[in-house]
Amino acid sequence: MYQSFIGLEVHIHLLTKTKVFCGCKQAFGEEPNTNVCPVCMGYPGVLPSLNIEAMRMGCTVARALHCSIPEKTWFERKQYFYPDMPKNYQISQFASPLGQQGWVDIEGKNRGGSAFKKRVRIKECHLEEDAGKMIHTGAASLLDYNRAGVSLLEIVTEPDMETGEEAEVFIQQLRRLVQYLGVCDGNMEEGSLRADANVSINLPGKGLGKKVEIKNLNSSRFVRLGLNYEIGRQAEALDAGKTLVQETRLWNENRDQTEPMRQKENAQDYRYFPEPDLPVFCPDAAFRASVEAALVEEPVARQKRLEADYGLSAEHADLICEEKALADYFEAAVEAARASGLDRGEAAARIANWLLLDCRHIMHREGIPLDALTGARLPAERLAALAGLLARGEVSGKNARQALEEALLGKGDPERIIRERGWSILKDPAAIARTAAGVYEAEKAVFDEARALAASAAGAGSEAQAAQKRAKSLRAYLVGKVLAASGGRADPALAGAEVARLLEGSR
Repeated sequence: MYQSFIGLEVHIHLLTKTKVFCGCKQAFGEEPNTNVCPVCMGYPGVLPSLNIEAMRMGCTVARALHCSIPEKTWFERKQYFYPDMPKNYQISQFASPLGQQGWVDIEGKNRGGSAFKKRVRIKECHLEEDAGKMIHTGAASLLDYNRAGVSLLEIVTEPDMETGEEAEVFIQQLRRLVQYLGVCDGNMEEGSLRADANVSINLPGKGLGKKVEIKNLNSSRFVRLGLNYEIGRQAEALDAGKTLVQETRLWNENRDQTEPMRQKENAQDYRYFPEPDLPVFCPDAAFRASVEAALVEEPVARQKRLEADYGLSAEHADLICEEKALADYFEAAVEAARASGLDRGEAAARIANWLLLDCRHIMHREGIPLDALTGARLPAERLAALAGLLARGEVSGKNARQALEEALLGKGDPERIIRERGWSILKDPAAIARTAAGVYEAEKAVFDEARALAASAAGAGSEAQAAQKRAKSLRAYLVGKVLAASGGRADPALAGAEVARLLEGSR
């Protein structure tokens, strides 16, 4: 039995408008080699200039990860020669990164169902420039330098995780956190958040083993699969008496396995030395205050608060907190419903169900983005008003959902839609009696059977119980017919009372 050690290096693209050391536009998916200049292309004699917003965003992430920001931080040149880095070195941080010694708490379940809950230490967060993109066509390799110089924050953990499941949870929590902070879109498919994983195994109590780095992990699922595969591969090798080597491997998603790439570099191979063209950065009180002001309630903490304050299940709270805009919208809608007299628990349950079931289904089917829900189509106050109508019995659940769909399709206020379509609950006893009379004429045979069953159900024994069950089913069927004949508008209680009166034969 071996002990495994996992550390992650997570790279996130910061949502700055321009690159980290020049004024080139920072954007994904544009025409290759159009967002470039002499600075990011490494022409002789050019001078980099630090994007202060990139530094602010990086420090905000560091503080959200409970890191300390040093009194002084600076940049180094990391030497390596590869076609996607036009300068043949990368401006990065080594000796004094912007964020130091933080932590993240994670919890979840491993493959076998065993629960884990642990604190993962954050070694550092450092700001650097990204490399360009290489596109291999078979006959040739193409280079797009639009990404070269993009603001990149690297978050490095200590080797505190032991399984792929733990690493997957860490990535998912980090992704949600940076999205909440508004500093990264977290799109792993586009490469704006990507991870390299370092893993080693050894006999218990013997410390770290030979470190293997796994690259090409562009989803949290691949992080889990790649690490679990690699732990198994290393264990098999040691069991067979083989010697592990320190190397970099790639994750092959088509074969679900890691494959050798190159020998792993050491820090001395990069020959770091201070960047001579950038001054030391000393964050002053105003800068630190702006960083603290940008912090938000952490997603995990918010999820637990929604469970406690609103009575949501862990699953519903997790889904609500998936995006900050959705969680903000949910809380605004619930508080608006409370202001109109609804109980908090009832309002929360009703609004959560609408958001996670009806709204999600409609939006997915129609291709409606989240900002359309949270924007002009269905402001939180309108959803709260709809919840109030339903709670007071002024509209049926079916018609409330129809009004909700109409509103999401951009057809206006759901309360107005209900009024104009005549979808309000019908509470006029005379009108309901007329509707029920029509059902009686169409369903005389069912009424007669229900009366006969009611008479035979008066006794005891299994036959009487079966008659009672059948009579109850027929009564529900007849009430449903009255509701359907009224277009779903009849008050269910009044419809039930009218059906009971007709069954008693007192028309």
